[in-house]
Amino acid sequence: MCNACSYTIHNHQHHFGWDNSFVPVETVAPGSTIEFHCVDSSAGQLTSDSTVKDVETLDFGKINPVNGPIFVEGAEPGDALKITIDSFKPSGFGWTANIPGFGLLADQFTDPALTLWKYDANTMEPALFGKHGRVPLKPFAGTIGNALAEPGLHSIVPPRNVGGNMDIRDLSSGATLYLPVEVAGAMLSVGDTHAAQGDGEVCGTAIESPMDAVMTIDLVKDAELKMPRFTTPGPVTRHLDAKGYEVTTGVGPDLMSGARDAVSGMVDLLCKTQGLSAVDAYMLVSTCGDLRISEIVDMPNWIVSFYFPRCVFE
Repeated sequence: MCNACSYTIHNHQHHFGWDNSFVPVETVAPGSTIEFHCVDSSAGQLTSDSTVKDVETLDFGKINPVNGPIFVEGAEPGDALKITIDSFKPSGFGWTANIPGFGLLADQFTDPALTLWKYDANTMEPALFGKHGRVPLKPFAGTIGNALAEPGLHSIVPPRNVGGNMDIRDLSSGATLYLPVEVAGAMLSVGDTHAAQGDGEVCGTAIESPMDAVMTIDLVKDAELKMPRFTTPGPVTRHLDAKGYEVTTGVGPDLMSGARDAVSGMVDLLCKTQGLSAVDAYMLVSTCGDLRISEIVDMPNWIVSFYFPRCVFE
C-alpha cells in the first residue's frame, strides 16, 4: 500500500490496445501520485507453474495489458504529461519466452521456449539463470502511453509518438518522462512491467514480471512536444558495468541487418564459452545485453555493437 498515493489503479482495471473512447477508470488533478498494480505482459497467462506448452497457446488478444486509462484534468492537445517515476514494488516472479514469429531473430528461432525466474523482491539480488548465471535487476514499466487522437482500437505492440510500448529500460525509478497529449485528459495508461531487460529486448521479451508502480503525474501546458523525451537521475548501466562487457558487432549498409548479425554473434559466443543452448542464450541476452549504434557516418557501412555484461557469469 502506497501511503503517499492519491489513487490506486488495481490489477483488474486494465485494457488491451489504445482507444480514446475507453471510459477512464479515474479522473485526477495534476500533481497526483498514483499506484498502478500492474499484471505481467501475458495478463497472467504465464505463471510459475507454466511450461513451454503454455507459450504455444498464448491468447494474443490478451497480450500487454495496461492499467487505466487515467483522465488528467486540464490536459488538452498540445500539452504534455510530465510523469515522475517514483518507485516499483516487484513481485519476485518473472518469465522470458521465445514466442514464434516474434523477436529480432524470429526466422532463426522458430520453436517456443520458456524461462521462469524467481528473485528476491526485497533485496533485488541478481536473478539466477541456470547453474552459473546471475542477471542484475532494474525494474521499469515497458509501456507508458497516452491515447491517440485517431479514433478506433489500435494495437498496443508498436510504440507511438504518444509513448506506449517503448520498452526503454532507463524509465526506472527516478526518471522523468514527458509524453505528448493528443486528446482531452491525455488518457494515460501504464503496464508491461519488467524486472530486467537489455536495450533492444531482442527476443521480444525481457524478465516479464507483475509489480506495483508509483508515478506522479503533472501537466505542462502548451509544451508542443512531438515525441516522448525523458531524463534520468544518474548513470544508467551501473548495475551491469562492474566486470566489463563482451562485445560482438555487425557491419554493413543496413542497421537492422547489422543488429541481427551482432546479436547472432553473441548467441554463438555464449553457446561456445558458456555451454548454453542457442535459444537459452537468445533469451538470456534479451534480459541483459545492449544493442548500440556504434557508428553511422562512415558510409556506406555502419556498425552495430551488442554488449553483454561479463558480471552475469563472473
